[in-house]
Amino acid sequence: MDPCPFVRLIIESLALKLPLSIKPAGSGVYPATTPCYCTLRFKNFPSQTALLPLSSAAATDTCPPSSAASSSGFHLDSAAVRSLSGKPLTLRVSVYTGRMGRTCGVTCGKLIGRVRVSINLDGAESRVAVFQNGWMKLGSEPDKPTARLHLTVRAEPDPRFVFQFGGEPECSPVVFQIQGNIRQPVFSCKFSADRNARSRSLPSDFTTNNTTRGWLRTFSSEREKPGRERKGWMIIIHDLSGSPVAAASMITPFVPSPGSDRVSRSNPGAWLILRPHGYSVSSWKPWGRLEAWRERGPIYCLGYKFELVADTGLTSGIPIAEGTMNVKKGGQFCIDSRLQDSALSSLSPVRGFVMSSTVEGEGKVSKPTVQVGVQHVTCMPDAALFVALSAAIDLSIDACRLFSHKLRKEFLHEQQESFS
Repeated sequence: MDPCPFVRLIIESLALKLPLSIKPAGSGVYPATTPCYCTLRFKNFPSQTALLPLSSAAATDTCPPSSAASSSGFHLDSAAVRSLSGKPLTLRVSVYTGRMGRTCGVTCGKLIGRVRVSINLDGAESRVAVFQNGWMKLGSEPDKPTARLHLTVRAEPDPRFVFQFGGEPECSPVVFQIQGNIRQPVFSCKFSADRNARSRSLPSDFTTNNTTRGWLRTFSSEREKPGRERKGWMIIIHDLSGSPVAAASMITPFVPSPGSDRVSRSNPGAWLILRPHGYSVSSWKPWGRLEAWRERGPIYCLGYKFELVADTGLTSGIPIAEGTMNVKKGGQFCIDSRLQDSALSSLSPVRGFVMSSTVEGEGKVSKPTVQVGVQHVTCMPDAALFVALSAAIDLSIDACRLFSHKLRKEFLHEQQESFS
């Protein structure tokens, strides 16, 4: 199982020195407290924005800043690296002081200056390359005091395994490994929407052990009415020999909050991501837990939170990913320490890129593409866990669909049986 070559362009150690001559960005706002930020533009990639902490060091000080920020960087697959290698490339950094955002199409912040960093991706798939490390002047006039920007720009290899579902997860598709133009089947999926299937497939101590009772919900008789809850969904990942190697099981039903037809954040549904435990096909061990709900607002979003399950039990999860995505447009589920907020990253054992998975919006055909960092895969069952997780986040789009909307027939197996 060979990985695909990826390259990550990293922009970090960002900090700003402002001379006293720079005027405030607006009335009552001073450079010492003004939020400063920069925009990063590279080739055909979407631009990024990063906050800039202010450095109190002297203008002549060449030492790295005591506090700095970083951006999420740019990810280049093998096709992008091949097309960009041997070409003159430039990273453009524009620095602003003031408020981020735009009003009537005009940038709110005041431009301080711009810098450019030349990028050469030749050989970046196999070695680390540093293009900039230090302070850069934002002005071109040598006799005037100017702001200075500190940044480090480097490219490093970031090989990944790439998988793609051959169909929608609820249709029990084959999963392929992608290597360039080669598609090789490596897993098969079996989806079930039968409530009884979950109880047969999960170990009995999931519901009897005292340490796990807090993860399970008891619902009133009103919530047990058919059509007012979505539960019992499970997808099992099999290797080519037919042996189960991972699974995602809906452990907490998705139910609408009182007086509404949506799953709320205060009462989310949840999945357990499972790995085989022992020799029995019905014995599983939890690896991770995914919560999902439907955020309310002008744009409906899927909210999610993923935790690793500690060896001490289900009650001590380690959060490693949390965010939202547009339920109409879809998006990307990602576990990457560079994309986490500071509060989450301080608790997370994750460093760097772990995995990403594409998610299509409601009503669209979804065949998730999954990327997994090579350092997190030592065998095929490791990769299968991430495939199961990507299936769970994709299925959560349907599980969190408004209850006033009907689901497709693949999700209604158990309800159809109950009325037959």
